[in-house]
Order: sequence, then structure tokens, then C-alpha cells
Amino acid sequence: MNYEAPRTRLIAGVSVPDNPLITAVIEYAQGLSEPYLFNHAMRSWLFAEAIGRIKGIDYDHEVVAVGTILHDIGLTGSVSGPNRFEVNGADAALSFIKGEGLSARRAQLIWDLVALNSTPSLALHKEPEVAVGTMGIGLDYGGFGVEALPAGDVERIVSAFPRLRMKQRFTETCCRLVTAKPETSHDNFLRDFGERFVPGYKAVSTVDLLINAPFDE
Repeated sequence: MNYEAPRTRLIAGVSVPDNPLITAVIEYAQGLSEPYLFNHAMRSWLFAEAIGRIKGIDYDHEVVAVGTILHDIGLTGSVSGPNRFEVNGADAALSFIKGEGLSARRAQLIWDLVALNSTPSLALHKEPEVAVGTMGIGLDYGGFGVEALPAGDVERIVSAFPRLRMKQRFTETCCRLVTAKPETSHDNFLRDFGERFVPGYKAVSTVDLLINAPFDE
């Protein structure tokens, strides 16, 4: 599937699409996010574009831009809801782009990218847009696939958007969310942070859910 190439610009040596929607998305993410989290989103986008091109993947660059830049807005204090943070963030992303003329299909891909970004065991098997965005996010989070990029490209991206003690700051953010809303942490990676760092945290066991199901055996 071929997409019409949008206007582009260079950020940290990476060619990325440039249009009013993406500019608005960047400003929205920056306004919501702490600097370390915004930089993580921008690095993730740039890594996604770099690795997607190196791998020769054909994808909708605008969808990847919007979904990747907004992938962690559910971790911010301004985005809330009853669901796990990825779903809250995906819903907020769709609300932000409503009225921008994106088709229902493209909007769904953005929702999927945000909602599934922390579940690569699923996301990497989805559509190219979801997979590529997840590759960029995973590369910045844990270094997954970093060997595919030239070291100089990685250095330029990190220099343009410094990590700002991301390891510590991201851990603190996740622990705050686990403490405030433990019911949303049982089936995503927040559980790992809760079990490692939050005293007294106990996740719901899916085994208990099965054993305690209200059915006669």
C-alpha cells in the first residue's frame, strides 16, 4: 500500500512529516507532559521513523507520528479515566484529533498504537503503523532493536531530546499511578513497578479469578 508523501522536515537528522496536525500534536503532548516524558515521546517517534525506513516498512507516517507522540499521555496528570492508562491515553488522543479529517480506519490505528504500545507481544503483530510505532517506543524504553540503527543516529536523537533521568522519573511516575489507581495496574507493566517498588502492593491474580468464579464444577 502506498501513501502520498507529506511535506517533511529534518529533526535530529531524521526526515519526518510536517503538517499542522503534527505540529498541534507535538504542542499538545508538550503541554501535558513533564519534560522527560515529552522527550521520550519525541525520541520514540524519531526512532520509529528511523527504524521503519531501515527495515523498508511501508506505513502511514502521519498515523505513526500522532500515535507515537501521544503514546504516553495517559501517564500525565491531565489525562484520567477509569481504565488502564494506555486506554485512557488512546481515548484522549482520539478526542484531540476529532474533526481533523482522519478516516475512521486511520483513527483506529492511532487508538491501537497508543493502547497497545506497552504490549509488544501483541502490537508487533498488528498493522505496520502499530508495529513501527511500538518499535520506536520499545527502542527508547529498553534499547530493543537499537543495534539496527547507526550509533551516530542514536546519539543525534538523544542529544536533541535528552533523557533527563528517564529511568528514575518514569519509575516514579508509574509508582504514583500504581499507588493512586492500583485497580488499573494488574494486567499491564505497572504491575511490575508495583511489585518491585510499592510497599504493600498486591496484584489481582488471574488464577484466583478463575478459581473463585461463581460456577458449579
